[in-house]
Amino acid sequence: MSWIIDSFFAAGIIAAGAAVGLLLYGVLRLLGRVGVRSTWGTTARALWERCARGLRLLLPLIGAYASLPLALEGTALQRTQLILTVALIGGSAYVLIRVLYGLEDLITSRLDLEGADNLDARRIQTQLQLLRAVLTSFIAFTALIVLLLFVPGFRQIGTGLLASAGIAGLVVGLAAQRALGNLLAGFQIAITQPIRIDDVVVVEGEWGRIEEISLTYVVVRIWDERRLILPISYFLEHPFTNWTRESADILGTVFLYTDYRVPIAELRAELDRIVEQSEFWDGRVKGLVVTDSTDRALELRALVSAKDGGNAWNLRCEVREKLVGFLQEKYPESLPHVRAEILSESSPA
Repeated sequence: MSWIIDSFFAAGIIAAGAAVGLLLYGVLRLLGRVGVRSTWGTTARALWERCARGLRLLLPLIGAYASLPLALEGTALQRTQLILTVALIGGSAYVLIRVLYGLEDLITSRLDLEGADNLDARRIQTQLQLLRAVLTSFIAFTALIVLLLFVPGFRQIGTGLLASAGIAGLVVGLAAQRALGNLLAGFQIAITQPIRIDDVVVVEGEWGRIEEISLTYVVVRIWDERRLILPISYFLEHPFTNWTRESADILGTVFLYTDYRVPIAELRAELDRIVEQSEFWDGRVKGLVVTDSTDRALELRALVSAKDGGNAWNLRCEVREKLVGFLQEKYPESLPHVRAEILSESSPA
């Protein structure tokens, strides 16, 4: 019967240690709620929302681990410590990763990502996402190394893995060569930033926005809501168009093909009227010039400006539609014609 009493006594001590950890979690939760209403409330809220679940598990584990020497001894103590050590390493890594997400949320919430001139904000957001991904991988890898090399029960496994690292490393290196190339490309993208989150790009013949940048791939949200997923190394190895690299401002062109009788001055005045009344024009550039002439038509180019690619597309469509309508209504003879000469039978061939 004594072993039953000893077991209940040990369980009670361990439970008491876990309860202390849970009590500490409650205190932190209370402080977090008080902090939310203070001047550093945004910081407290961002970190607490990300870390609360992990701390609710980690702090009782720490309390239980600290109470083990008072409750157990010998083999039972070693085995229980091994189990809780594994849980503590995993829980600590999880909480650290959640802290990274909380810090990213905190900094991102202070960026003006919806503003018209948000290039700096998008640059910081891109760097934050890539930095968080790098640190997350580092924390997970470090936790695994600590588990395999420093925890007694797993040390033999880690030693065996290191002993076979020569052959395994060669095989894995050959298999993961492309993946490692993408990983290094991710670091280079984070530093040089040829693309950023929400950049407007034309890639693989598709127009879209950069939606997500990870360490190994990039997601482009195409204009028709499809997603184009490319390895991140693509943006270092292939040419692509970035409409918002330095500024979101952009020029748009509209080409018209008309008859030689088109009244250029009236058409130019109509273009001025159209863009000045358009909600998509940013007030910078407007103009109409003759860029080419053939034996059948004149080529006219209207040049207009907008604050971003989406507005430029809408403005181009509006200008094209209204200029064609203007010619149809006011100067139908200015539309392209195909001329032919009919020869009579008596006419010389």
